[in-house]
Amino acid sequence: MADPRAFISCEFDHDEAARNLFVRQSKHSKTPFNIEDWSSKQTWPQSQWEKLIKDKINRCHMVIVLVGKHMASASGVAKEIKWAKEQDVPVFGVYVNDATSSSTLPEGLARSRVIPWEWDKIASMIDQVMTEGKNKSVKSFF
Repeated sequence: MADPRAFISCEFDHDEAARNLFVRQSKHSKTPFNIEDWSSKQTWPQSQWEKLIKDKINRCHMVIVLVGKHMASASGVAKEIKWAKEQDVPVFGVYVNDATSSSTLPEGLARSRVIPWEWDKIASMIDQVMTEGKNKSVKSFF
């Protein structure tokens, strides 16, 4: 697999540290991929944020949602999932910060698409999403 680009989505106020750790670990894991973090690192006015994030998501192969315990208040995450689906970008989640299968999920993310933070499972999910959605048509380029 070539180096897939992933948009990392999270509830920034509570899960920023987990996001930073996830991105750092992905660069040093023994899994056969690189995650390029294309998420927004700063606050923008709403209209600029929406345009920027939609464009970044569209240029990615997947959206990885870091599912923490505060997803009920994560309206931005729900928007990012919606935009990914509108652009046929596959989405999956990874539990972080002691979230479990009983934790609230953001709107649009199926529980069957959320996995534990284990790099072999993440690698398998990335392999899977590289055959889904818009990746079906670009797979031949990798």
